[in-house]
Order: sequence, then structure tokens, then C-alpha cells
Amino acid sequence: MILLVVSAGGVLGALARYLVGLLVTHSPNGFPWSTALVNVTGCLLIGVLLGWHDRDERHRHLRPFLAVGVLGGYTTFSTYALDAQVLIADGRLIAATGYLIGTLLAALAAVWVGLALTGGGHRGSADSGAGEPG
Repeated sequence: MILLVVSAGGVLGALARYLVGLLVTHSPNGFPWSTALVNVTGCLLIGVLLGWHDRDERHRHLRPFLAVGVLGGYTTFSTYALDAQVLIADGRLIAATGYLIGTLLAALAAVWVGLALTGGGHRGSADSGAGEPG
């Protein structure tokens, strides 16, 4: 059951990421705003989710669906790395450095804000419980 829940969430997250890419466009050599946006908003949402879920364990499939499935399909570390590589290859070292450091700091801050909004102080992995038999 867990595999179905995670898979369904992954489909929704990937579709959401694709839609953000359509709405927040940039040229092939432009700054990758859509990737930064999905990664930072995904971090905010996982902070909110984990802060809330730490206090409400009634729905055991909700966390794998949202954290591993939806947010795993929505956020994208591989595109983050590729976008940085493209900026570097184009000789835009300042933009690449700003993108790498800025996205990382914004993502960490977003998780903190999400946890703070829900009063959470989660210390485990987002994947916790994903491997439970369903």
C-alpha cells in the first residue's frame, strides 16, 4: 500500500513541478528561477508537514504520500545541480555561486520557517515510515 501512496504522490508532485516550469519561464541561459522556486517552496512545505505530522500521527499514509511522494516529485536536486553546471559552463560564475549558495540558504531557512509555523522541532528523516508495510 505504501508504494501506491508514494507513487500517487510522486505523480502529483512531478505535475506540479512541471506546471511551475511552464508558469515561471526563463531563457536557456537565464537564471533558473523555477527550479529555485520549487526547491524553496518544497522545503517550506516539508517543514510545515513534519512540524504538523510530529503532533498528529493518526494518518500513517499521509506522511509518505506528501513528504516522499508529492514533495519528492516536486523538488529537484538534480535540476538544481544541472542549472548550476549550465551557469558555470556559460562563464557565469557569480550567478552560479549565488544560485548554489542562495538556494541552499533559502531552502534551509524555508524548512526552519515551516517548522516554526507549526511549532515543530523534527529531528528525523522525511523518509521515516516510508518503508513500513502497507
